[in-house]
Amino acid sequence: MTKTTWVIDPSHSQVGFKVKYMMFTNVSGKFKDFQAIIESDDDQFESLNVSFTADVNSIDTNSIDRDEHLRSADFFDVEKFPTISFVSNSIKKTNQNQFEMLGEITIRDITKSITIEIVSSDMMKDPWGKTILGLSLSGKVNRSDYGLDWNRSLETGGFLVGEEIKLISDIQLVKQ
Repeated sequence: MTKTTWVIDPSHSQVGFKVKYMMFTNVSGKFKDFQAIIESDDDQFESLNVSFTADVNSIDTNSIDRDEHLRSADFFDVEKFPTISFVSNSIKKTNQNQFEMLGEITIRDITKSITIEIVSSDMMKDPWGKTILGLSLSGKVNRSDYGLDWNRSLETGGFLVGEEIKLISDIQLVKQ
């Protein structure tokens, strides 16, 4: 069987997240610098193998002060833990163009299992003749599971930052 290699088109991709802020709204962010090694057997999506890293220094929540705080030891501690990584273990089709990818995510050198839901476009040719594939990915992690424990109590009850982080990404892959 022939291996197919895919690369992420960074100009048509975004790796992001959302977290509850002050118990009633969401704050969104993204990582601007990320890489992946993605392979499949032939063009079979069900055989996809993924190894992904994001540079935590590239975090962007549209607030310089918040981004600096997220890079600090209170959260990601980028001096000691500069990357977040994900390695897939398996993928299974759950519906037409829908898949579940099981894998391991590592944040602050703590590795835990995660399920990533994937909605796939059909493969197509772009105007330059390259075979492309679009993926919408979603998952969630509990930030305390990875030592991201900083928080503040609100005088009205609850906490400043929610525990659940929603992982939301839209990726365009280009066949090599």
